[in-house]
Amino acid sequence: MFGRRKKTAAQDEASTGGFFGDEDTFDDSSSAGGADALGTATAARDETVGEQADPDLGPFDLTELDEDRDTLAQTRLDLGSVLVPLPAGGQLQVEMNQAGAPQAVHVVTAHGRITIAAYAAPKSPGQWREVAADLATSLRSDQSAVSMETGPWGRELHGVTSNADLRFIGVDGYRWMVRCVLAGPSGAVANDSPLVQIARDVLAQTVVDRGTEPHPVRTPLPVVLPAALTAQLAAAQQQQAEQARTEPQEAPPQPPTSAAPANQTTPTEGPRRGSSGSAMQQLGG
Repeated sequence: MFGRRKKTAAQDEASTGGFFGDEDTFDDSSSAGGADALGTATAARDETVGEQADPDLGPFDLTELDEDRDTLAQTRLDLGSVLVPLPAGGQLQVEMNQAGAPQAVHVVTAHGRITIAAYAAPKSPGQWREVAADLATSLRSDQSAVSMETGPWGRELHGVTSNADLRFIGVDGYRWMVRCVLAGPSGAVANDSPLVQIARDVLAQTVVDRGTEPHPVRTPLPVVLPAALTAQLAAAQQQQAEQARTEPQEAPPQPPTSAAPANQTTPTEGPRRGSSGSAMQQLGG
């Protein structure tokens, strides 16, 4: 079941309102005028998509929905700042930062990888337009082919790099922006590809919990793993550590004996280990 937005007087009148205020350089957590601003932001977001925009198309703000968080989490993976539905057959990859905290969760499908993350944004819409322009500049500086295409939420950035094809989809909300990144082999992120269709379906049912804490604009909103996923990740890390301990260790040098000259040695191989503090753990979906 898709979430449904609450119907408010602010949303009924939003079509006659304009953008609100000057763009923030730091996202404040004030809730003054929140209902009116939220309705205006929703209308402004929809206006950028066009007249054919589906009013029930997410991503949704948690405060817009009639369902409570527990109900939404029954059909979505609750990652704190975003609640994301998982496609059939999808597997999860959890990316950790240097401090050992989760910083991203990727959904791996048979066609490629999907990553959905939320970022702090100003009250005025338009952050995705700026971010897309910056991404395009960065990709072009790496000699990648870049094009802008139009999708259900407006502009989408398509990039062809030496390692993978990429598609970036962005959606502006009230004090948040969602970015969906698709990565796959050549041709995997074409507009009519299975990966793009799956990602759009997932994004359309995603729910964002912006919270009330202040964050600088463009700062990623916190990722919080569910208890079951945290336990599975810890078990995978423990298994890796146990495997490393049971691998043969390099033998200490032996003193010379009458049976072997002092300069004769037997080469030994030390344990094979991954990079210290491996950033990626793959978990079954």
